[in-house]
Amino acid sequence: MRIDLSNSEWKLMRCLWDQAPRTITELTAALREETGWSKNTVITMLARLEAKGAVRHEAGERAKRYYPALRREDAVRDETESFLSKVYGGSLGLMMSAMVESRRLSEEDISELAAILDKAGGEAR
Repeated sequence: MRIDLSNSEWKLMRCLWDQAPRTITELTAALREETGWSKNTVITMLARLEAKGAVRHEAGERAKRYYPALRREDAVRDETESFLSKVYGGSLGLMMSAMVESRRLSEEDISELAAILDKAGGEAR
């Protein structure tokens, strides 16, 4: 099941993926510097994410504890496929060509991509 996340929802999900469970108070404190969100904003976002099936909670002794119900790897894969489809018509080659032509690939990026392609070639054999 594909779950579309807004940019704000990605921020909250990353916070949960990095450390779970977390309470509303813990999430608010962890996100305050980056976002400036109030406790009410975090509550609203959590309710939306629960409705989407991305987050779940368990009752704690003093407060609800929130967990990601969506695996980071699944969310990243879905978002990447959506981006490729939307922007490049699903063509990874077209995206890479655009990155190369704009000179946005560092030597480190190129080395990382070469390692990924070597691994993919080894798995295909």
